[in-house]
Amino acid sequence: MSLAKPTFPAPGHDHGRCTADAIRHAERVCAKRAQKFTPIRRQVLEALLSSHRPLGAYEVIEELARSKPRPAPITVYRALDFLMENGLVHRIESRNAFLACAHDHDAAAMVAFLICERCGLVGEVPAAPLAQSLNVSARTTGFTPKMSVVEITGICAHCQN
Repeated sequence: MSLAKPTFPAPGHDHGRCTADAIRHAERVCAKRAQKFTPIRRQVLEALLSSHRPLGAYEVIEELARSKPRPAPITVYRALDFLMENGLVHRIESRNAFLACAHDHDAAAMVAFLICERCGLVGEVPAAPLAQSLNVSARTTGFTPKMSVVEITGICAHCQN
């Protein structure tokens, strides 16, 4: 996994460019995998890209309803499933919410989410060594892990300053 983006965007970053880069990344990923990046999938990703905060499915629906007819929840959930399967969106378990991802990794890559308790932004860092250690510990007990999600709450550097 390469981190082309900073863990937390600077408060004054060019969000339009950030969003455009993420959409181009999604287009490349879908083209490479021969997957259709349908209008609803694009719209759901754009809704998630409207901020760097995780959104629940119904918040995505509300975001879409600002400029288009309100989509059915099942339509949004299907789009979210597709985006997660292709590594373009992560689910933040503790928030029951979704976060757009423009990092170049597949859906199986282990990452840790850094969740700022003040501003609500979520950063993403590689966590493969941590995942390997957790998996070894789990396996020594006879447990077979399927999925690991690491979420760390705290205060981001921008909020500390």
